[in-house]
Amino acid sequence: MSQHHQIIIIGAGFAGLGLAIQLKKAGIHDFVVLEREAGVGGTWWVNRYPGAACDVQSHLYSLSFAPKADWSRQFAPRREIQAHLEEMVTAFDLAPHLELNTEITKARWDEHTKQWQVTDSQGRTRNSQLLVGALGGLARPAWPDIAGLDTFGGRIIHSQQWPDDLDLTDQRVGVIGTGASAVQFVPHLAKVTRSLHVFQRTPNWILPKPDRPIGPIQQLLYRVFPPARHLTRLGLFLLLETRLPAFTRWPALSALHRRKALKHLERQVDDPALIKALTPRYAMGCKRVLMSNDYYPTFNLPHVELIDRAITQVTPTAIVDQSGEAHPVDVIVLGTGFQATSPIPEGLIVGKDELDLGRLWAGGPKAYKGTAVHGFPNFFMLLGPNTALGHNSVLLMIEGQIRYIVQALKQMRKHHWQEIEITDKAQRDWNDQLDQTLSHSVWNAGGCQSWYLHPISGRNTTLWPHTTVRFKRLTKHFDHAVYACK
Repeated sequence: MSQHHQIIIIGAGFAGLGLAIQLKKAGIHDFVVLEREAGVGGTWWVNRYPGAACDVQSHLYSLSFAPKADWSRQFAPRREIQAHLEEMVTAFDLAPHLELNTEITKARWDEHTKQWQVTDSQGRTRNSQLLVGALGGLARPAWPDIAGLDTFGGRIIHSQQWPDDLDLTDQRVGVIGTGASAVQFVPHLAKVTRSLHVFQRTPNWILPKPDRPIGPIQQLLYRVFPPARHLTRLGLFLLLETRLPAFTRWPALSALHRRKALKHLERQVDDPALIKALTPRYAMGCKRVLMSNDYYPTFNLPHVELIDRAITQVTPTAIVDQSGEAHPVDVIVLGTGFQATSPIPEGLIVGKDELDLGRLWAGGPKAYKGTAVHGFPNFFMLLGPNTALGHNSVLLMIEGQIRYIVQALKQMRKHHWQEIEITDKAQRDWNDQLDQTLSHSVWNAGGCQSWYLHPISGRNTTLWPHTTVRFKRLTKHFDHAVYACK
């Protein structure tokens, strides 16, 4: 017998748990949160590589309605963020609504019953009036297409699937990819490996990371006097929000940060040839701007080598670059990121007339306010297309979407609507405006190829090009006039 709920939420990261908290506050208790992992946390549960930490200041990395006063550092490590998410479950009594180790294999809209039928990997089914995908854009690891990778005789590890028992002591390790994750784990690997070969396709802009401990007195102040924490959060928010014009309208504004990044590189790396290889040749911000104090010095170590030549193949024992040189390795670590422009696999979510969301988005994801998709009634997303940020904390976007979804539920209840669906025109108009704005941004026109852009269409399907204040305003009320409601 299938279970029935008013709402099914897929995913128990910040987005899914945040929505659950706000549903309870709104007096809505008939919901379930389904999570495929053994614990809550989403990206902070699965990404367990050494050095994993947030690159947004801690006091901006909690939901405003579920704050944390006692962060230990300016930039919180993974374990502390994970613990905070678990504390949220306890503080808001979410455990009765959680089902862990539950992987969804298909969610299908039933036109006759006006409900979603959700099936898990054990064959169990659940029905709901509303389905919310809180899967996140960084849930599916991206594996590189390299000839011979499947013939490698050693172990291959993706940073998103880091085994807790992995011991790389005295191993010869090859790292493929030098993005945000690699910048964090490479310094830690260098401490234990016999040799470390880091294969770089494109260098990153890297700024110093202004990290520091937050002492017990300051933590106590934030705990007993919340206005101090509110002011700190506001100051950080305003600081980060001022970075947006350099990305979207006036790239010249990033000149000071470019100079700071280059000085940081020159100060930390000894070899002029290495400095040249690590210097980006594209506009700052075109790719994600990173922060690190220990990545560059790693390349001064005698057993660490940067290879900035393309990889042509992998053999059972080595990685071969385009010069023909083979680099013997025992383990390959992939820091190749995620399928951010293909967040939904085919067959997972099927809407009206057997419309497959993964197939529909093959040329690039599109939604309305990153939250609703035409052809998928009673379906909402959190952190959908064009809701990621290049300048501030994405939790601010999540809060706007949560507010919007709760408002939609209240309107459905008030007007006795059984079905709501965003119109095709509203979705097209929304995306046309986004494309026009993004076309002038450094993310689209900065001279690089990044995970922000869809590999087929070339569209920026990832980032929000306006202020978070604007998104908050646009999601403050549920605009039912652009929906077909019945």
